[in-house]
Parts: sequence; structure tokens; C-alpha cells
Amino acid sequence: MEMNKDNKPDGAMNNLILETIVSKAVYLVVLVSVFLFFAGHNFPGGGFVGGLMSAAALVLMYVTFGSKFLTKVSFDYKITIALGVLLSTLSGMSGMIFNYPFLTQFDEWAAFPFFGDVHLASAVVFDLGIYLCVVGGAMIIITGIGEKK
Repeated sequence: MEMNKDNKPDGAMNNLILETIVSKAVYLVVLVSVFLFFAGHNFPGGGFVGGLMSAAALVLMYVTFGSKFLTKVSFDYKITIALGVLLSTLSGMSGMIFNYPFLTQFDEWAAFPFFGDVHLASAVVFDLGIYLCVVGGAMIIITGIGEKK
């Protein structure tokens, strides 16, 4: 392998360009993920599609920066999945407290200063659980594929 003048392998400059572009673009991908999460209550998607976009941002960071990225963002993805399942289940069971069927959605309008009238729905909690499950599952798969053996 040939070294360039900076004592780095040839092609290392391309990695610098990729790292610079990805470190800026990942914010846009996360922003789209949050938009899809909240837009899902009026359109198909919500937690699942938003979670896929967020997982795509994490995978992009993992592919670009490798394991050094995971050491900075170290948390157990199994706990993320468990928390997501717990949130979705509790959200689905919340209607049963008032003798409604499982997965009954409740919604209300609330007035907040600076925001005005905001529509609040219990489906947001359910979608947040799905979001966490998708992100955790995708990251377990990707890190499992990328492990050195």
C-alpha cells in the first residue's frame, strides 16, 4: 500500500470528504425523520417511517466513521427496543382503563402560549414506541453485521 505525503494511505483524502459531507447531511436526515414522525398522524407512516429514516442516519454515521462513532454514542439498543415495546403496549392499554377497546386513540386540543391550539393525540406515544423499536432493531442488525470476528 502506497502512502501519500501526509503518511496516510492513498484514498484517505476521499474519506475526509465523505466524513465532512456526512457530518453535515446527517442533521438533514434526522430533521426529515422528525417531520415524518409527526406527519404520520395525518398520512401513512409515522413512527415506522420516521424510525427508518433515523436508523438510516445512524447507519450512515456508522458506515462513515466506523466503530469510533459507536464509542461516542454508546447505549444498549436492546433497552431501546424494550422501552419502545413498553411505550406502545402502555399506549394501547390506556383505553382499557376507561373500558374502551385495546389501541383506542384519545385526542384533545390544548392551547399553548406561542404555539396556539395544538392537537394532542395518544397515538404519538404509540408511534414513539414504534420509532424506538425500529431504530434499536436496525442498529442491532447493522452492528451485528459490522462486528469483527
